[in-house]
Amino acid sequence: MANRITTLFNIQYPIIQAGMIWNSGWRLASASSNAGILGLIGAGSMYPEVLREHIIKCKEATDKPFGVNVPMLYPDIEKIMDIIVEEGVKIVFTSAGNPKTWTSWLKERGITVVHVVSSVKFALKAQEAGVDAIVAEGFEAGGHNGRDETTTLTLIPMVKEHIQIPLIAAGGIATGRAMLACMVLGADAVQVGSRFVASKESSAHEAFKNVVVNAKEGDTQLTLKELAPVRLIKNKFYEQIQDLYKTSPTTEQLKELLGRARAKKGMFEGDLDNGELEIGQISGLIHDINTVEEIVNDMLIEFETAKKQVNDL
Repeated sequence: MANRITTLFNIQYPIIQAGMIWNSGWRLASASSNAGILGLIGAGSMYPEVLREHIIKCKEATDKPFGVNVPMLYPDIEKIMDIIVEEGVKIVFTSAGNPKTWTSWLKERGITVVHVVSSVKFALKAQEAGVDAIVAEGFEAGGHNGRDETTTLTLIPMVKEHIQIPLIAAGGIATGRAMLACMVLGADAVQVGSRFVASKESSAHEAFKNVVVNAKEGDTQLTLKELAPVRLIKNKFYEQIQDLYKTSPTTEQLKELLGRARAKKGMFEGDLDNGELEIGQISGLIHDINTVEEIVNDMLIEFETAKKQVNDL
């Protein structure tokens, strides 16, 4: 399945495992890379030295390429970037910030840079900044999201129309059929997040994984747009947010309710009532907790089957 993305990352299949906070540690990233796709460590939930530990363990667990996802809104960004360079990581995905801030610095040090966007406007800014590829993520995605609520199947062809560099589709992709659909619309590869949350190698709490497996259509909602839009499974904390919205809250009141470490509390520690349970709409199609290898194989088999069915049409 060689194309621009497999060549760029030196991987076998055009699939990227998303670098999700509290889910994407070295076990998930190395298992993904060993399965022939690109594994990403999620730096957003790691102190700098914790990230270093995960990179070192990932290098010990795989001899395949892997990368680090860095949300630029998090603190200690300079230390994180220095550690990435010191440990010889060759692929960095940046998000939640201006791609001009770090792209040149990283590329000067021989690092391939990919930036995550949610609109054509930001895709063009990322291309102008000199990134090597773009992830265009529709609002079906879990976790932090775009404000415009542009769906993946709308966003991908619009971004494709305006950029020349490789394009990775994200948001609502957990099956081979969805992978084929995105590639038909112009994507060179897909980035998959929620499906890998419900994997044996994910660092998510087992209770959270089971909630994902049991989620149904309509169980997630995009909220907290005034702070940073985030898609959550509806739970006690989500209902508290909705009750607060009825009072026309200020931004400060929303921040006070959110507090600190809500995502860690929910996804990593398994507090299903008081934590942020970040997951995509596609959770309604996730019914089991499998190994990364099984998930990748299932996607590839379904991709080839769907491709044949389309050819038969």
